Amino acid sequence: MTTLTITAKGQVTLRKDLLQHLGVEPGQKIEVDKLPDGRIEVKAARTTGSIDDFIGLLAGKTRKVATIEEIDRAAAAGWAGEE
Repeated sequence: MTTLTITAKGQVTLRKDLLQHLGVEPGQKIEVDKLPDGRIEVKAARTTGSIDDFIGLLAGKTRKVATIEEIDRAAAAGWAGEE
């Protein structure tokens, strides 16, 4: 069990090994749920976006229109780990 210290401002710093265990990095968020008996549950916050949020995300970002062949080559290169 890990023991953490509360600062004068009421803040707690999670140690690096705990953040790694949660799978979070600087700038990402965590969720904290209050449980009975004064306990809390801490977990990595996961985005819950929908396909509607994704569609149109890049609209207006470029004037170039990719062909199906260009999209296919880019997808294949991405899966192969190429840039």
